[in-house]
Amino acid sequence: MVSFLEFEKPVAELEARIAELRATAGVGDIDIDGEIAKLEDRASKLLADTYAKLTPWQKTQVARHPDRPHFKDYVAGLFDNFMPLAGDRAFADDQAIIGGFATLGDRRLMVIGHEKGDDTASRVRHNFGMAKPEGYRKAIRLMELADRFSLPVVTLVDTSGAFPGIQAEERGQAEAIARSTQACLALGVPMVAAVVGEGGSGGAVALAAANRVLMFEHAVYSVISPEGCASILWRTADKASDAATAMQVTAQHLKALGVIDRIVPEPVGGAHRQPVEAIANLADAIAKELDALSVMDGAALRRDRADKFLAIGA
Repeated sequence: MVSFLEFEKPVAELEARIAELRATAGVGDIDIDGEIAKLEDRASKLLADTYAKLTPWQKTQVARHPDRPHFKDYVAGLFDNFMPLAGDRAFADDQAIIGGFATLGDRRLMVIGHEKGDDTASRVRHNFGMAKPEGYRKAIRLMELADRFSLPVVTLVDTSGAFPGIQAEERGQAEAIARSTQACLALGVPMVAAVVGEGGSGGAVALAAANRVLMFEHAVYSVISPEGCASILWRTADKASDAATAMQVTAQHLKALGVIDRIVPEPVGGAHRQPVEAIANLADAIAKELDALSVMDGAALRRDRADKFLAIGA
């Protein structure tokens, strides 16, 4: 069962009608296959039309969809031979950021990403993808390990932001985020980051200061959530839709601004409807970027990364 968003109600009504007709199929002598086919065609066209003109706020809702693929789904469908590595060797193992060795095709690499969880228990365990300082310090440790063994780094970004709790601040949250961003920029190996859902604030940038930044078609990436921006500017989160439009959080806006390098297409209706197809699209995009970066040496990769980020907004 697909969980429908508010703006998908017309599609939901059609699909409910289709389900009702299917439940009565074969009862009596009435042939309803033709009617079902017509409704399915209408539903498909309506879904395509709806997703072709999503507003920035609607894209934010899609990016947050609970059925959207998460890190564990990408590990299962995109990489092979995943070997998780735990802990920051200083305080704890933060389950909001997971990483380890893996292979993509015949290429060995280090993969690191945010995990939000997909049910109540796992969301609590992974802190809804909001990392604490030990999570970013784990990411630094894994990036430095990849650099030592000349392995490319792939990061999957999906977080509303770093954890804002007092314990995280006491343990140096801002410093950990800054150090993680610094570690990305200092890598002498290729680095590709993909914003697969939400890319929120410094908690996202800490894993996304890469040579190439990819972004799913309906993902969002911004310095603050639309609700947070609206609360600051208008003193109410009810203006989140206006804030999302003003902040230009979509992949299409950010590609035009030079913040990201490639938009990865999603199946009609979003990655949550056809996760296998979405993951395959991402695998192809990552492989192409790693192929292009593999001809560059360490100095060229660092220079390329620095030039990319210094050019933003220039």
